[in-house]
This record gives sequence, C-alpha cells and structure tokens, in this order.
Amino acid sequence: MVVRTSVSGMRGRHAVRGSRPPRKPIRAVLVALGGCAIIAGGTVAGLNAAGSGSQPLARNAAIGTGNGSPGDRLNATASAPGPTARVTGTASRAAPARSARPTPAAGPAAAAGGQDPFGAAAASYVSGRTGTVLAAVYDVGTGRTWRLGRGQPQAEASVIKLDVLETLLAQHGTGLSASDRSLAEQMIKYSDNDAATSLWYEVGGPAMIRSFNAKAGLTDTAPSSCVICPGFSWPGWGLTTTTPDDQIALLRQLVTPGLLLTGADRDYALSLMEDVTPSQRWGVSGGVPAQVTVALKNGWLPLQGTDSDWQVNSVGWVSGGGRNYLIAVLTTGNPSEQYGIDTIDQLAAMVWLGMR
Repeated sequence: MVVRTSVSGMRGRHAVRGSRPPRKPIRAVLVALGGCAIIAGGTVAGLNAAGSGSQPLARNAAIGTGNGSPGDRLNATASAPGPTARVTGTASRAAPARSARPTPAAGPAAAAGGQDPFGAAAASYVSGRTGTVLAAVYDVGTGRTWRLGRGQPQAEASVIKLDVLETLLAQHGTGLSASDRSLAEQMIKYSDNDAATSLWYEVGGPAMIRSFNAKAGLTDTAPSSCVICPGFSWPGWGLTTTTPDDQIALLRQLVTPGLLLTGADRDYALSLMEDVTPSQRWGVSGGVPAQVTVALKNGWLPLQGTDSDWQVNSVGWVSGGGRNYLIAVLTTGNPSEQYGIDTIDQLAAMVWLGMR
C-alpha cells in the first residue's frame, strides 16, 4: 500500500498567494449551441457547486468541474464527501519567491535506463480497481512517454477548464482584461463552474476550442456541443471527451516553448495551477513531497447523477526532486468520488517513485 503524502503545503514557482477575489456576476447569455438552448447568468442550473463560500451548494449546482472549496464539482454533489476532508497533515506555507522555470534537462528516468514509471506494481494495482483507468506520463527532459490502460476517450469534467484557459490565452495573451483575469483565476484556482461557462462562451465555445486543440496537436478530444444538455444536471462542457495523450499535449504547451503561447502566457497559466485551493490539491500530486512544484487541474463528475458512476480526473506538471514530468490520469466507473481520488493518489505516488 502506498502511503499518501499530504500536499497541503504544495509550493509553486510562479504563484503569489492571496485571498479569493469576489465572484464576478456573469452576463446573461442566451445561445443556441448544438441545438441546445443555453442560458448563462447568475448560476446556471447544474454548474458546479459552491460559490465563494466554503460550504457546498445543493447537488444540482455541482459539477466535478468545481468551484473552489468544494466547488469544483462538475464533480461534486452535496452528499459526497467534501474535498476539504481529503487534505491532511501539514499547514500550508507562504509561497516562495517567484523564480524562472528551469531549463528542461535529462531526468532520472533517462539515467536509470528509461524504465517504465508505471511498472508491474502500478499495472497490478490498477487491475484490482473498479472502473477504467487511463494514464500517461511524459518525461520533459527526454521526451519519452509511457502509457497505462486501454479504452475509449473519457469525459473531462473540470479538466476542460485548462483547455478553456489555454484557448483564451492564445486569443488574447496575458493582456487579459481585469474581468477575464478574475474569471480565469476563479476557474482554475477554485474550479468555479460559472466562471468556466462565461469563458467558454467568450472564447467561442466548441468550435474555437476545437481549433486551438488542432494547433496544439490534440487528436482525440471532442468538445461538448451543449452547455445545458438534455437529461444532464451539470454544465455540459464537462462532457467533453479526451485521452491522456491529448492532455499531455495540452500540458506541453505550458512547459515547452511553442508558437501558440508566449512565455508570459505559460507562466500565468502555471501560476494559477500551482496555487489551486488546498481542498483540490489531490490527484497527480499524490506521494509528491511538499517542497516539489506541482501545477495541476482536477475534475470530478457523477455521470449518471448518482453516486455509482463517477468520473474523476487529474492532470499536471511535477518538477523537483530530480524529476520533471507531465502526468494525466482519467478514471471512470468509480463507485464514489473518493474512490476515484484514492485511485489517482496511489497511482501518482507510484509514478513519483518510478521516475527516480
């Protein structure tokens, strides 16, 4: 059994911590998207739970695409255990002074012969878990990728918010308006669904997300065609489907120079991901020492509106302790939200050790 390491003190290279900004009211919007009527204003029914407070809202306001404290819930329901209960151990520290991102160098995986960081133990662990687990790890220094599991693309839940952010930055750069910067911060640091819906519309919805993804090298991601979808209680953008490989391609835009995002864009996006609210610092940070930089985005979503079919995902960048890698884990068919979180935590801890 892998011992889970608390990440409540997770540090970031690019982040400057501060209090959560006040929620911005969302403009009323009436849009016909993919044949679905869409109304965004105030709180759209089914948008992730919890607003600016620390208490979760009613279930029909949640998505595991969350809002913040327990709000990242395209993922969450009021009856599910709140994310706060997952964080244990050390108290958070003040953020370290910002420093330049290190130049990628050949990592320990290469020095050790490029062994598979998943390994037999990880494969055995996953085979004993309920549901389907798909994962990929990319060594930034060597450019090598390892994969675990087979299956169809899975729903993104709140992980789609990273795609929305990168599309927004590609369109406007870091010269975002004060309003957009506030929405971006709420969307990534607190997984706020209302903010994500507002920015989803602003960037141009599925058509523009798809256009950005094609340029970024994503080949198996299908943006949802509706935000209010028939028979679904949460924001439909969480039903966008993807693969671990595509999420690695998206993360690579943030840690390697490219034509789509400037250095300032990348630093800005990473600063938000490194400073997510403590209740959401789980997943790919599992087993990673507190002094190591972790930039992540998580998502969780009850696909059938019950506690029997949870989608739980985590993607991010881990840098420090002689390691520099990207990791994406998608899990579906989980009997509960916490079950999926535990699966990713344990798998991530195995990867951390395997990347020595």
